Amino acid sequence: MKKNIIIIVALLLSPMAHADQSKHADKLKVVTSFTILADMAANVAGEHAEVVSLTKPGAEIHNYQPTPGDILRAQGADVVMWNGLGLERWFERFFQHIGKVPNVILSEGVEPIVIASGPYRGKPNPHAWMSPSDAMRYVDNIERALIKYDPANQTHYQANAKAYKAQIQAVFARAQDALSAVPESQRWLVSSEGAFSYLARDLNLNEAYLWPINAERQGTPQQVRALIDTVREHQVRAVFSESTVSDAPAKQVAAETDAHYGGILYVDSLSQADGPVPDYLSLLTVTTETVLAGLRHDAL
Repeated sequence: MKKNIIIIVALLLSPMAHADQSKHADKLKVVTSFTILADMAANVAGEHAEVVSLTKPGAEIHNYQPTPGDILRAQGADVVMWNGLGLERWFERFFQHIGKVPNVILSEGVEPIVIASGPYRGKPNPHAWMSPSDAMRYVDNIERALIKYDPANQTHYQANAKAYKAQIQAVFARAQDALSAVPESQRWLVSSEGAFSYLARDLNLNEAYLWPINAERQGTPQQVRALIDTVREHQVRAVFSESTVSDAPAKQVAAETDAHYGGILYVDSLSQADGPVPDYLSLLTVTTETVLAGLRHDAL
């Protein structure tokens, strides 16, 4: 045991260990509120910044409860990036514990879609990163923040942001091309949470959902009945659910109508590295392809 301790201490005291620590310390440290923003920021930052997410893959981000470890990580950050638009209701309280760490709201400049019904009526729908045009604003805001706090690497951040935006646009271009084969009357995106308003708008899809925002009242009999009526009225082909909530209410709607359950959509959180959506581009691809497969179900 002593021998092992001596070896560890020797390694920590070695010039190589100090060089690694120094190299790591030189990088800008970015903390984000959830995994999707962390991946977006990491794509723009490249090797020039360390980016970490407070929430873990698969987490439900609306009602997250920060831990003491989260507070410690954020206190050591050079900048904190969060979504805003009322998404991280816990985040404003979180800032009371981290001192004067600069923060950036990545949805800045987005024209919000207003929630039309329910307890959050009149509030902005916070899921703007699901829009191709608004995702560009997120990337631009990340780029500006990185340059502000690390101007020495400006050219790298600019080049990375340009390349990343092209990749995002390519995913949506493929979705738009595939959607052109679906009759307009069948273009419905029906889900558990109303988290796809921006995506539906940009892809010219009609939208319906069980509840507008993940909160206390999810899958009530009234919500289920109202959606069943909508699905029947418009002869909707598929009903979906999100990865961070129960799929039972959506499956009930499908079972009581002529629609089928189309599967899981990803919106609020990435998966683990070996999962289906380890990064934002994968999340966009899997979600849009799942929706399109559901809309084409009868033709398969």
